[in-house]
Amino acid sequence: MARHLITSALPYINGIKHLGNMVGSMLPADVYARYLRQRGHEVLYICATDEHGTPAELAAAARSIPVAEFCAEAHDAQKAVYDGFSLDFDHFGRSSSQQNREITQHFARRLHENGFIEERAIRQVYSPVDGRFLPDRYVEGTCPHCGYDKARGDQCENCTRVLDPTDLINPRSAISGSTDLEVRETKHLFLLQSKLQGEVEKWIEQVGDHWPQLSSSIARKWLTEGLHDRAITRDLDWGVPVPADVWPELAAEGKVFYVWFDAPIEYIAGTKEWADAAGDGESRDWKSWWYDAEDVTYTEFMGKDNVPFHSVMFPATQMGTREPWKRVDVLKSFNWLNYYGGKFSTSQHRGVFTNDALEVLPADYWRYFMIANAPESDDSSFTWEHFQATVNKDLADTLGNFVNRVLSFSRKRFGDAVPEGGAAGAAEERLGEEIARLLAEYEEQMEALQYRKAASALRALWSAGNSYLEEKAPWLEIKTDQEGAALTLRTAMNLIHLYAVVSEPFVPTSAKAMRTAFKLPDTTATWVSAEEARALSSVPAGTPFIVPPVLFAKLTEDDLDAFKERFGGGE
Repeated sequence: MARHLITSALPYINGIKHLGNMVGSMLPADVYARYLRQRGHEVLYICATDEHGTPAELAAAARSIPVAEFCAEAHDAQKAVYDGFSLDFDHFGRSSSQQNREITQHFARRLHENGFIEERAIRQVYSPVDGRFLPDRYVEGTCPHCGYDKARGDQCENCTRVLDPTDLINPRSAISGSTDLEVRETKHLFLLQSKLQGEVEKWIEQVGDHWPQLSSSIARKWLTEGLHDRAITRDLDWGVPVPADVWPELAAEGKVFYVWFDAPIEYIAGTKEWADAAGDGESRDWKSWWYDAEDVTYTEFMGKDNVPFHSVMFPATQMGTREPWKRVDVLKSFNWLNYYGGKFSTSQHRGVFTNDALEVLPADYWRYFMIANAPESDDSSFTWEHFQATVNKDLADTLGNFVNRVLSFSRKRFGDAVPEGGAAGAAEERLGEEIARLLAEYEEQMEALQYRKAASALRALWSAGNSYLEEKAPWLEIKTDQEGAALTLRTAMNLIHLYAVVSEPFVPTSAKAMRTAFKLPDTTATWVSAEEARALSSVPAGTPFIVPPVLFAKLTEDDLDAFKERFGGGE
């Protein structure tokens, strides 16, 4: 049994996330964590809300409430949505936690001791109208690289280039909209990434080939362009404060650490939160997952815009502490999921948002569609027509209809227990070999984090059952060979149980409904071996069963019209 640490990019606190956020980080991480747990591995899946930085302050100000209160409410709201999507975190924490404050300050002290943090005087945007310095997202303007006119002072949402507020063309205050801006001198702390470039390059050469091309190419591009020393403090009221024992002047001025300095450290702090939340009599060792953790395989999940920070900046931060913190082994990144050719956008509220999605359909519909169409090698596009076709063909017809046909027909003809029938014949032997082959393909793609290919293999497993049913045709077979029909149905019921197990990472609620249709011990929910796949005998004759409600309803044209009226699309 191996130990697997899994993290997904922290969802930012300023509002409910859209489907593009979900498919680019938390959902594939959850699918992988569920799969590894089923295979018997020790898994720890950590995530949290990313609560510091400018957007949190702006959002709280817009509601005229304290930022701490805003973040607490927003955290609970996001967690409720993720529970609705059946995201099975081991811990879903908060970057504003005391644990993150302590560990972030520890990192800063160590970096300072080792000569990788330097205090510098810089020129920064100041707004006389607002009476304050304007850090990163408090400044908006036109991106100098792509011309996007709603770029923020930390990063362009359009081209993903990392920016400083002074880079923007025609800058304006995000607070007041004032263009009467000045540049004044102030002091900040800088992480001396340039001194760590050689170490990061050497490390990327060691691990980059194990990453998807998207991740490694972004990391190498950044290294080719050269790592620049970067300010890691901001003039904000909300954040991890600069420790006064090291930088008393900056602490007195109220400087806090830049959100992209403390946010990745929350992966570590979130693990400590998990350990600190242990109940009476339960012992959790958070450091064994992070500190000198050579027995741990660490996999990160994120959208491509987050790759530079996780592939270069955070590893450089870890290296600079000169402590043996666990660095990522595999960085799985995703392209964009678009909405009818345009980007999903939280700030512009374009596309389907996760809370709205759950209002119109259960989570499994969304989970399967997003993973089966994950934007891995290129951007992918959400359209309601594509969503309808996928749901109807794969979920309603191929999986759901198979389950309903088999169980309903068997109950009608043989009662509420699995029929016995005769011994397995050539058709069952062929089926078993095909199922074992497809299961191996599914496992291979899941291990490789190739989600589209894994979904294709899972779909092929479901299709194999339908092909077997059509070949044997028990509705005809029963007229002349009742024992043969009973064998066919018993075999098909064993397929349903197998589907329940192997489909759980994708559609956990439906998988549970399939699994609990049979009155079997919980141990039957463990993974299926190749031998068990060939035998198809985990559900013995005589096992009581029920017919669960319809797993997946087909989406009609009226449904499509209603979705488009509510969310837009296809205009």
